[in-house]
Amino acid sequence: MKILILGAGRVGASVAEALVSEANDITVIDSDPIRLRQLQDRLDLRTVVGNAGHPRVLRQAGAEDTDLLLAVTQNDETNMVACKLAHTLFNIPNKIARIRSTDYLAHSELFTTENFAVDVAICPEQIITNYITKLIEFPEALQVVEFAGGRVSLVGARAVHGGPLVGHQVQELRTRMPHIDARIAAIFRRDRPITPEGQTVIEAGDDVFMIAATENIRRVMRELRKADRPVRRVMIAGGGNIGRRLAKALEERYQVKIIEVATQSCERLAAELHRSLVLHGDATDEELLESENIGEMDVFCALTNDDENNIMSSLLAKRMGAHKVIALINRGSYVDLVQGGEIDIAISPSQATIGSLLARVRRGDVAAVHRLRRGAAEALELVAHGDASSSQVVGKAIEQIRLPKGATIGAIVRQLAHPVTERIDDTSAVERKEQVLMAHHDTVIHSDDHVIVFVTNRKIISKVEKLFQVGLGFF
Repeated sequence: MKILILGAGRVGASVAEALVSEANDITVIDSDPIRLRQLQDRLDLRTVVGNAGHPRVLRQAGAEDTDLLLAVTQNDETNMVACKLAHTLFNIPNKIARIRSTDYLAHSELFTTENFAVDVAICPEQIITNYITKLIEFPEALQVVEFAGGRVSLVGARAVHGGPLVGHQVQELRTRMPHIDARIAAIFRRDRPITPEGQTVIEAGDDVFMIAATENIRRVMRELRKADRPVRRVMIAGGGNIGRRLAKALEERYQVKIIEVATQSCERLAAELHRSLVLHGDATDEELLESENIGEMDVFCALTNDDENNIMSSLLAKRMGAHKVIALINRGSYVDLVQGGEIDIAISPSQATIGSLLARVRRGDVAAVHRLRRGAAEALELVAHGDASSSQVVGKAIEQIRLPKGATIGAIVRQLAHPVTERIDDTSAVERKEQVLMAHHDTVIHSDDHVIVFVTNRKIISKVEKLFQVGLGFF
């Protein structure tokens, strides 16, 4: 696939690195020649220096025969103009734009073909906010991702001594929870992937990824570790785009304090937030943290634009008694260095957001992509099409599918011909239009099923995609 990336910042560089490794033809446009030179020194791609919103520059980069345009510059207006030019002048079929302004995002009609022709608008700040919100909702988890519109959740958690399933075989999960269908999709032991089989024994310290219907996921996690105390108090360091969005998302359900060093930003936060306490100061100030009872905080989130400040404030908060600390860290080497030590969770913004872009690049019908284990693994939601004669998966039981080593099917979401009403309790019920099926060896895949596949080795992703592509005879 020929892909044109506009912007060589953190997001653009991360996407380029991910896509180059998958044998795509990549060209990157940026106005900073030094940034492009550094990118070209590391990766096998083409670069063009110039303004990504100018037709001449787009033509120089080969826009005439480009399959996909990723407009991820720091400027919303440049991204939208580039998409319009790509549609009007070059007829590029797929256009994705990074849009940060909530004013633009609130008016989806701006992105129609008649206007700016943005096929998909992504907001990395909102994606990261949703990501952190899930981690606060499930405090025992290392990572929480959703599929099929939220019907299925994949949760990674660290097994600890005392967990009911720790020291037992994977196959005992079904006997321990006979009324809940769940699946262990993968196990990482000392950073090495283990394909879970019935006789595999879970050990303390394992990072275990479990998949289940979203309403059952909390019960499933209790098999690996005792439930953490519920989150009530959250402190946020940094009142930028992500910190502000997170405070807004949390303040109705939690007690939120947000620390910001810039006076003007504090005033803006105080005007926008209704229940959060806005503090003017430095999150690495020990006296400030102590005076605001950091030791009573259930979660401390370091979300400034400075990696070093985020690391130091997180370490300080943890030392002073914060129960769980989360740090936003841009440098990949820093993430690998601090994750799992004093800092409970280190989040790489590029890894958290890249899945939204990868879903448009993958071959076949891919509904969702999530990067896991800081990019080492991946979970895909693929839609099966065709019939038994044209597809390698439709009409076949999972044990008959020739999955490459390192890939496992975790769950299937199937559209029901007739909606079913399920009673939640004595007073309420919900209408189900889909059925969530955990993948077992004899489960047969139907056409239009959404299949969740866990891949521990990204080198085999192309093989997995080919499995779900329909033969030409089907058409």
